[in-house]
Amino acid sequence: MIRGKLLAGAVLAVLLAAALYLANRYWIAPLATRQAKASSDHPQAPDFTLTDLSGNTVKLAEYRGKVILLDFWATWCGPCRIEIPGFVQLQNRYRDQGFVVIGISMDDGPEPVREFYNEYRMNYTVVMGNDTIGELFGGILGLPTSLLIGRDGRIYAKHVGAAPLSVFEGEIKKLLASEGTGEVADFKPSGRSAPDEKIEVGEPAEINSEVPGVNLSKLSAAQKDQFKKVLEGQPCTCGCKFSLLKCRLDDRSCGVSRKLAREQLDKFLKSPV
Repeated sequence: MIRGKLLAGAVLAVLLAAALYLANRYWIAPLATRQAKASSDHPQAPDFTLTDLSGNTVKLAEYRGKVILLDFWATWCGPCRIEIPGFVQLQNRYRDQGFVVIGISMDDGPEPVREFYNEYRMNYTVVMGNDTIGELFGGILGLPTSLLIGRDGRIYAKHVGAAPLSVFEGEIKKLLASEGTGEVADFKPSGRSAPDEKIEVGEPAEINSEVPGVNLSKLSAAQKDQFKKVLEGQPCTCGCKFSLLKCRLDDRSCGVSRKLAREQLDKFLKSPV
């Protein structure tokens, strides 16, 4: 089901790319670039430990002090195939200045990824992702989804959908220009932005919850059971045709059900006991 949703988003992105190309000879525009409203709203990127295509352990924390382009992608994603040659160029161009690309493949297994890696002559680390890693970074609504992380470990931009190479390059240059590992307070994304939308990351209490993505720590055991019944009676509007509870349990990466479930929790907490 997860792949079906992401594939539908990828198909939509391909159609959008074609339309924009014919309109203005630009292969695609970013679907959304999320910019934090203020410097204090640049969240720290959550650490993770995943396995690369050679079976080696990769920890995000080990890249602290570098500018990181973190790319969620899949071999079956058309816009991802368009972007990746550009990421290869960026890795060649800026790695000596402290820049790295890390690809997180959302494919079901590593075999097609290895073939793709060799075919596209990818020159950067690729690790195998899962639902939990997507939730850790606020949910992956579609592929590709790319995040720019500064030397200080903060997330400065989030692109949902493919973006022009010039957008990434402009943002990378700004982050590389920062001295040391301090926060880049005046950073502004180069692409189109949605200024009212914060970049979100998952919290342990949400990720380890009985309802993934929803912090139930304020509820008693009886209240948790009652709240889950509420979610069972509410439909998810992501297109899965399931209840909010089933969608949260089956698809941890679904941003729609996560948002709706959190809204239901707010109502539940405010309701009379």
